[in-house]
Amino acid sequence: MEHSDLRKEEIIKACRELYDKYQFKDITMKLISEKTSFSRPSIYNYFETKEEIFLALFAQEYDKWADEVMDIYNNNEKLSKDEFADRLAKTIQDKERLLKLLSMNMYDLEENSRLERLIQFKGSYKKAVHAVKKCAEKFFDMSEKEVTEFLYLFFPFMFGIYPYTVVTQKQKEAMDKALVNYQYYSIYDMAYMGIRKLLG
Repeated sequence: MEHSDLRKEEIIKACRELYDKYQFKDITMKLISEKTSFSRPSIYNYFETKEEIFLALFAQEYDKWADEVMDIYNNNEKLSKDEFADRLAKTIQDKERLLKLLSMNMYDLEENSRLERLIQFKGSYKKAVHAVKKCAEKFFDMSEKEVTEFLYLFFPFMFGIYPYTVVTQKQKEAMDKALVNYQYYSIYDMAYMGIRKLLG
């Protein structure tokens, strides 16, 4: 790995560690730089904005997940809808960071990043979509239109998994006091139910 790539990876790692503890709005370039071995001005040689760092982190999370989905494709000759929903949900259940990123305001994240960074991110998104598409085509007798419809429903569905499954004590208290009869599900349960419904 080249020196510049090592520096980028160190910055992304710092962002990852901070994001596991804090919200996006609370993480600053200064905070990120404090977790690296170099100064804040040096970060700007690699990333112009905080959003670009988050996009790079997001791309890594998509890539890891896409690889796991491709393992489903490569390691199974056939799967029923229930089996596929189970396996795909299992790849999602431990991806809390990816789901948290998905629940963010994508417009701001993408708008505050240079085109070249956005293109790199979209490449990782494409890899994830491709992995799910390959599975749908392999395991189910679906037309091209049906596969496309599944993808266009599944990926937006993923945006809502985190806020519906990972809730704060304050949110729970507000739901109780507002008398909202809300059923709490795990990430796996929510993912499995959604995938199974979308498959028909």
